[in-house]
Amino acid sequence: MSFLSGLFGKNEKSVLGVDIGSSSLKVVQLRKEHGKAVLETYGELSLGPYSGGEVGQATSLSAEQITETLKDLLREAKVTTKSCGVSIPFAHSLLTLIELPYRADPKEQKTIIELEARKFIPVPVAEVQLDWFIVPEKDPSQSPAVRGKVEVLLVAVHSDELLSLQDIIAGAGLAASFYEIEIFSTIRAVVEEPIKPVMVLDVGAASTKTYVVERGVVALSHSINAGSQDITRAISVSSNVSIAQAEALKKEKGIGDAGTLGSPELVFSRIFSEARRVLMQYETEHKKSVASIVLTGGGGVTKELGTYAKDIFSIDVQVADPFAKTEAPAFMRSVLQEIGPEFAVAVGLALRKLDEI
Repeated sequence: MSFLSGLFGKNEKSVLGVDIGSSSLKVVQLRKEHGKAVLETYGELSLGPYSGGEVGQATSLSAEQITETLKDLLREAKVTTKSCGVSIPFAHSLLTLIELPYRADPKEQKTIIELEARKFIPVPVAEVQLDWFIVPEKDPSQSPAVRGKVEVLLVAVHSDELLSLQDIIAGAGLAASFYEIEIFSTIRAVVEEPIKPVMVLDVGAASTKTYVVERGVVALSHSINAGSQDITRAISVSSNVSIAQAEALKKEKGIGDAGTLGSPELVFSRIFSEARRVLMQYETEHKKSVASIVLTGGGGVTKELGTYAKDIFSIDVQVADPFAKTEAPAFMRSVLQEIGPEFAVAVGLALRKLDEI
């Protein structure tokens, strides 16, 4: 799902995914070679220090400050292209699946969707960019024409948010052909199951995004008010160390040494408990089982966390490895696998951008 789509020259070989998060900026540069996505460079810069805070903390920087930080990152990562796709934070968007009356005439259907959308948007429609997608019917015997109903994925983003992102990208000297809500970028990078429902747990700095994806469509989304900065704070308190030291410990030990770190398991337990409730709600309402869970995001997602999550959910749990969809030197694979969950959005954006070539 995207906004402000445009066209760029077909001779552009390298592309960039730009993920503007609450605690860090991330970029991934790819090029297409013999039909494959080749990793050229990547980089991450924490925003905490730019706001007088610590690494890993969510921030509220001005567009001007983010622009300058992005310039620093592009320089440090040695990015060589201006052609990019950019993420829109899930927190600044509205995403909902609704059922509406079916009309055979596309123009009539469009009118119904846009009129009904007003009921679900808490601000005047004139203040948002609206997009929607009619969900394909999985069972031909239950087609919209037969049921008289159609499922629509409704997406809205506040116009001010898009204008701010545009200013940041232009100020950094980049040219974006699309802006995409981060959920869709993540799905492209980490969800492999084409048919069965999959739950994605995206552990961000301030919150954890939970969504169920079925046949590439977001069937349910939910935000949990706990994230990686809560885990860092818990380690800081229990281990009596600074926030910066706690962030380093989290990355070094993950949840694999919860006995040493003390409290991260308690925070993850709260996140997983809420996610399990969402999962059970989906399975009850849709009368089908979620096949697996994919863990992603920069919130201390480690292999050990995947093992811990399996005990909680009792279904298949995978730690996201978005760089697996790219070609890179063999000696980098272990590093890329370890940091992969943090770069899912940026990889997903770059992969879509490559499709424009």
